[in-house]
Amino acid sequence: MSQKIIIFDTTLRDGEQAPGASLNVFEKVEIAKQLNKLNVDVIEAGFPVSSQAQFEAVQRIADSVDTIITGLARTVEEDILAAYNALKESEKFRIHTFIGTSDIHIQGKFGHDRYGKTLQEKRSTILKMACNAVQYARTFSDDVEFSPEDAGRTDQSYLAEVVEAVIEAGATTVNIPDTTGYTMPEEFGEKIADLKKNVSNINRAVISVHCHNDLGLAVANSLSAISNGARQVECTINGIGERAGNASMEEIVMALKVRSNFWGFHTDIYTEEIYNSSRMISGFTGMLVQPNKAVVGDNAFAHESGIHQDGVLKKRDTYEIMTPESVGISNNKIVLGRHSGRHGLSSRLIKMGYEFSEEQLNNIYERFLELADKKKEVYDEDLRVLMGDETIVETGFYDLDYLQVNLGTTTIPTATIRIKTEGKVLEESATGDGPVDACFRAINRTLGLGDNVKLEHYQVRSITGGKGALGEVTVRLRVGGEAYMGKGISTDTIEASVKAYLQALNHYESMKDINIVFENMATV
Repeated sequence: MSQKIIIFDTTLRDGEQAPGASLNVFEKVEIAKQLNKLNVDVIEAGFPVSSQAQFEAVQRIADSVDTIITGLARTVEEDILAAYNALKESEKFRIHTFIGTSDIHIQGKFGHDRYGKTLQEKRSTILKMACNAVQYARTFSDDVEFSPEDAGRTDQSYLAEVVEAVIEAGATTVNIPDTTGYTMPEEFGEKIADLKKNVSNINRAVISVHCHNDLGLAVANSLSAISNGARQVECTINGIGERAGNASMEEIVMALKVRSNFWGFHTDIYTEEIYNSSRMISGFTGMLVQPNKAVVGDNAFAHESGIHQDGVLKKRDTYEIMTPESVGISNNKIVLGRHSGRHGLSSRLIKMGYEFSEEQLNNIYERFLELADKKKEVYDEDLRVLMGDETIVETGFYDLDYLQVNLGTTTIPTATIRIKTEGKVLEESATGDGPVDACFRAINRTLGLGDNVKLEHYQVRSITGGKGALGEVTVRLRVGGEAYMGKGISTDTIEASVKAYLQALNHYESMKDINIVFENMATV
């Protein structure tokens, strides 16, 4: 009988740390619901102490799904308490605490004399901090995970000492992260095997692994760890994450499933939800899946070579080791248009993995009709973009009501903007160096923002194909010392730019409310 591998999903924590992948609270909750459908065992929802938005997201997720939810915390009481406060409404939650253990991390992060003057003294301090953190976390939960950060480059004897001590302190899961993606598969497997052999109480905890992909070996390292005793794998949808990303969940899960005769392990993942999960993450983060990505890429089940086509048509498994249907890819694409009703749209979105209220459906349907008027046919990928468009967030403070732009080769670009806010309608015009600049200036003038808002980043890209392709604009604004991301989607680049700018300002307004709540909590 095969043994189960626990799937720990960190898309909402480590995955969101990928450059440009910032998610708002609404998007995080929707992704968590989809991960619940995927049947992951543990969802790492965020790093609660790091920001008010992170705290609220973890809190909302803990209240929305019945999967085990975990929050990350450094080995300090403030972090652990914040994690508990964010998680406590969940029936099943885990506190995950970590500290760097490699000599590189110890000397780089803990170089002050207060941690000790020699490396050995610093190591002793780190060990004590780790044990104290685990013991404190156990006062809130019986499910505590500890990670010795940069374990891949940590001295093996010291690593074994730390692991044994934190298990004795109460850790129920010990995660061995290859934080920098430095190790080779055989080397990483030996590291896990050594812990199994030399840590006397290792059987009292689950061994987990968290591998990064800096050398393209995250999945290989994770599988090597499994073969040497790891029983939990920490991974992300589409492999997103810091730098080159994390181990890809879909690749690990399908490797264990397709080659079950080789591995003798299984997961409880509903693989038919893999494709929906992949596309939802891509839509919300704006990070496109590369065409040749294993399992979920557009070319994963495509055959161009005549020899391959002939073989697949005669017998599918000549060139396919798994079916598209096994990961949720349907060969049937429903095409919707301007004459499609709410029921047809709702049915298709549900099949694609989305959840929404009747009010949200009405909002989505209005935007669907706007898109259908611009495109003759609306495909699945267009719908995913609509669902990833942040304008569906219920708490929009500023809504675009009207936009007009005048430009020409001998005309100074001029934009007129009308914005609805708090029951009022505001309108202003402005000129600029170009149509987009004129729009942004008009928004600032309309809302009386003056020089308080600085545009730090502006990016345009096409996210669907064809004549009526949708374009996505991403902006980063700095307001009052803080940065706020915004995304806008439209068949018109200028309109998408305005939507993105307003979304960033909406984030700013929503964060002001969260800040007040968070400050009130801190004073309790």
